Amino acid sequence: MSKSIHESISTLGDNVVYVEKRPWSFDRNLAWWDIIKWPSISKDDYEALAGRSTKASSACFSVFQTKQIKYKKNLASEVVIWAATREFEEIRSFEIGNGRFFSPEEFASGKNVAIVGAVIAERLFDKENPVGKQIAIDGTKTNVIGVFKKEGKGGIGDNGMDEMTLVPLNFGKTFINLRNKFLDATIMVKAKQGIQIEELSEETTMIMRAARRLQPDQDNNFSVNKASMLSQGFDAVFAGIKIGGWVIGGFAILVGGFGIANIMFVSVRERTNVIGIQKALGAKRFFILQQFLVESVLLSVIGGLLGVLMIFIGTIVINYFYDLNIYLTVANIFLAIFISGIIGVVAGYAPAYAAAKMNPVEAIGFSF
Repeated sequence: MSKSIHESISTLGDNVVYVEKRPWSFDRNLAWWDIIKWPSISKDDYEALAGRSTKASSACFSVFQTKQIKYKKNLASEVVIWAATREFEEIRSFEIGNGRFFSPEEFASGKNVAIVGAVIAERLFDKENPVGKQIAIDGTKTNVIGVFKKEGKGGIGDNGMDEMTLVPLNFGKTFINLRNKFLDATIMVKAKQGIQIEELSEETTMIMRAARRLQPDQDNNFSVNKASMLSQGFDAVFAGIKIGGWVIGGFAILVGGFGIANIMFVSVRERTNVIGIQKALGAKRFFILQQFLVESVLLSVIGGLLGVLMIFIGTIVINYFYDLNIYLTVANIFLAIFISGIIGVVAGYAPAYAAAKMNPVEAIGFSF
């Protein structure tokens, strides 16, 4: 699950900064009521960055707003409309599953065209080919020219491009108020080849401060976010989950170990006469010890494999119903088998040792 989330975060780009109103990470020095008062990211900010940055290869201005989309009698409510400038394809990672991307002319003229997400296409068009069809976005007639390839849930709170509809900014502003002070806008800034993300972040901050005429003693009234912020946050979360997993797993191992030890003690007691006969025929202590240890380890490893199988089935079910990308790695499986084997040795040693040190005469006599 951790790998899936980090792969999802990587689609944001490790060489891209996101200029937004709200920060992605918690800052003790910022109060949420102060952040609310900050001005929204504007097209003027975008033009300042695009015109002044020497470390950026490109910058893209985009806005998000939920709208209703209609196709014939089919209706999709609360769909996220993503209106962006032409640099979008240079920065954001995506694939077109059907159709094509916008042409430069369509971006410049603000033509009424859109590319819909895979989930939106399924909801509106069912089995029809969406390309070439006309939809209504908030009542505005729009031609569908493409469909994004399905990405699936990324684990960071959204479905990527699956539940979004992309339109050129110059078209989007016909039904989105770009002067709205609560506008959800972002400027994506991509670093040039060889430029470190920290360098780009610092330059972006300076240009934004200059564009907004902030004095040296004034705090920033914008946020410069990076994918690494999300990665670090999730790393801390998964570190906590891992500790919790080992604690819970430790109790399970303890209970399982006692169970295996009890089974082996019963097995030794039931086969006391067999042990006595084996020792009377010349079997060494090590042979008896090894015999019961192997049985204990096999019992434990088989239990571990059954557990892994149950988890594997569980991942298939979760991925099917929730469209996630959770899976077992080879390292997970080998770790489970290794721990199971160790528990088999630890739990089975006492009963195996008790069997190995039995007196053959007493053992044979015990059965009678």
